[in-house]
Amino acid sequence: MTAAEEFIARADAHCAHTYDPLPVVIATADGAWMTDVAGRRYLDLLAGYSALNFGHGNRRLVAAARAQLERVTLTSRAFHHDRFAAFCAELAALCGMEAVVPMNTGAEAVETAVKTARKWGYRVKGVPAETAKIVVAGHNFHGRTTTLVSFSTDLAARADYGPYTPGFAIVPFGDLTAMRSAVTDNAVAVLLEPIQGEAGVRVPPAGYLAGVRELTRERNVLFVADEIQSGLGRTGRTFACEHEGVVPDVYVLGKALGGGIVPVSAVVSSWDVLGVFRPGEHGSTFGGNPLACAVALEVIAMLRSGEYQARAARLGARLHRGLEGLARTGRVRAVRGRGLWAGIDVDPACGTGREVSERLMDRGVLVKDTHGPTLRIAPPLVISEEDLDWGLEQLRAVLDA
Repeated sequence: MTAAEEFIARADAHCAHTYDPLPVVIATADGAWMTDVAGRRYLDLLAGYSALNFGHGNRRLVAAARAQLERVTLTSRAFHHDRFAAFCAELAALCGMEAVVPMNTGAEAVETAVKTARKWGYRVKGVPAETAKIVVAGHNFHGRTTTLVSFSTDLAARADYGPYTPGFAIVPFGDLTAMRSAVTDNAVAVLLEPIQGEAGVRVPPAGYLAGVRELTRERNVLFVADEIQSGLGRTGRTFACEHEGVVPDVYVLGKALGGGIVPVSAVVSSWDVLGVFRPGEHGSTFGGNPLACAVALEVIAMLRSGEYQARAARLGARLHRGLEGLARTGRVRAVRGRGLWAGIDVDPACGTGREVSERLMDRGVLVKDTHGPTLRIAPPLVISEEDLDWGLEQLRAVLDA
């Protein structure tokens, strides 16, 4: 039994089987590269589903975390700490907003957004008690809590977890007509991923986000943008909504906000929206802790430079040119995405998405499949042109084989 097989067997013996990871065991990582327990290196083309936008072990982020570790890591929200005010102010400014609710995971942030929208609907819009409706898109992925899977259309995420939380309407992603029909008088929010990640990096039709923005203003409904995967530089802009000149009422952020070091998430909006909360009505012991704030402040500073957004745009164009070349061979049925983010549907003759992922792993490249034939590609934004090209060459070789 190899070292990797031994690690995997031990994990399988004691960890509930909620994931089916590729059979690789990572020991160290740096930048866009990871090394397994046997010393073999792999190019990371997944970046922790965008949590590692700035690469593994980013020196600026590690230094910020190390400095804070020597001072204080947790106070709970029972007390103030000296990094909190700056974190809230800087994140609000990055988003062009006024206020922040800090949380930890993406799912917590989406749950917070759901609670925010309902409370705003009752206290501000005046929707009758217990009738608030939130409109979402089919094939969404917002997390795996009981409430969030209640409006999932993915059977694997939803099955056997009922009874489900009511108060949601599901319409097809990209269909403005269906959206207009669903946004009725008791609607309090439209909750969307500007680009659907788990569904296979699905970009909506041009004008869709702008149309949703216009509709939500017209009907006095909050537009809540889940930018947990799409935001913070991934698509070549700070937020994916910017590609249509759209500013939502609420941003939901996570993943890259923690720099791949600590879980950090947040709901960011105006005081007109977040002002509905009073002490004791919502919270989190670890949300906005000193270590999280220190790392997130460095992430925000890095994003303010615009360097990473520009890099994602430039390298993203290179990525999509390479993938479109594969599509012309017929071995890739479809290519979708924006910036340094892509979903590709592999010709079934080349194997399933899982099989292609495993063959890429054998060639030193790590990606992950979703929904059968689809591969997601989301390298760290710090990847070099040479490494990106090499990764695409390995994909071409696997599909040619």
